[in-house]
Amino acid sequence: MEERKKIITFGELLLRFSKNDHQRLSQGNMFTSLYGGSEANVAVSLATLGNTVEYVTRLPETPVGRAGVMRLQELGVGCHHVLWGGSRIGTYYFEPAAGMRSAKVVYDRAGSACSELQPGMIPWHEVLKDARVLHITGITSAISRSALDATIEALDIADEMGVLVSYDINYRKNLWRYEGADPRATLGLLLSRCDMMFGDAIEFEWLCQRPQPPFTATDSHFQMQMDEYLEWFEQLHNRFPRCRKWLMGMRNMVASSRHLLTALLYTSANGHDYQLLKAPIHDINGVVDPSGVGDAFMAGLLHAVQAFPDDDQMQLNYSLAASALKNTIAGDFNLATDEEILTVINNH
Repeated sequence: MEERKKIITFGELLLRFSKNDHQRLSQGNMFTSLYGGSEANVAVSLATLGNTVEYVTRLPETPVGRAGVMRLQELGVGCHHVLWGGSRIGTYYFEPAAGMRSAKVVYDRAGSACSELQPGMIPWHEVLKDARVLHITGITSAISRSALDATIEALDIADEMGVLVSYDINYRKNLWRYEGADPRATLGLLLSRCDMMFGDAIEFEWLCQRPQPPFTATDSHFQMQMDEYLEWFEQLHNRFPRCRKWLMGMRNMVASSRHLLTALLYTSANGHDYQLLKAPIHDINGVVDPSGVGDAFMAGLLHAVQAFPDDDQMQLNYSLAASALKNTIAGDFNLATDEEILTVINNH
């Protein structure tokens, strides 16, 4: 039987608006626009690295929706299972960091086509029939109750068909607005059903309600508190035993244009003998755009698991290098190539 290699990502495609030259949203007269969104970002990165990837979403059949699909297809992403319907695409407004000023994000997603998804709309048996991995994030479950139900349906069918589940916590506190929304319980439920996951240290801390060891690196010689992190991961794994790969990214922003970035991977090949691995610390001096850095982490891991199946340390180093390179690329999409990522690893 031929090995299944296709990766499916599922979520909302967004249109991002920003002002030029690090202007605030309240300045200037002209916006520039780019397409993005966490799951689309993962799909583009995977396609750039040579993977077969299909993106599933729901978009309005308008010139704006069509243009978004065309952009993804230009970058090698399959869009055969995009649903057409609804009246608007979700948008967000991004104000980049500058000097001591933090970045700002303003969402405008209420009533979007994807937020109106219902169980039964997506033919998941057809979508997943030759898939190796289904990738989801916590964002889709935050935008509406029905989108959460559609996500649960996807997980049920993925389990039925033996498809691995990849999951990014992606906690966005400003999105959980529907009646009865319970982000901690919901994101925990999704985590209990995944095989690989990613989150940054702040999201891990929020999820398990336990303070993280501080990551205050100002150079690449910072010493990680590995014993404390190991205890932290063991506690989480006891709560969510299905997950075999736990990838956590950590960042210290020394300045808006200089970030220290590293990652940890808690992993097991057999489900019993777990180990905690650490990656080098990358000192990124000259950050262009940190949007989508977490998505680059997850795409890097999904690619590396296939490319280096017996080398957990390489999987971690690859994920980190892919994420570090994303900081140097404008927009949401990580267009770093496999050759570039391997060069960063070998020359670090």
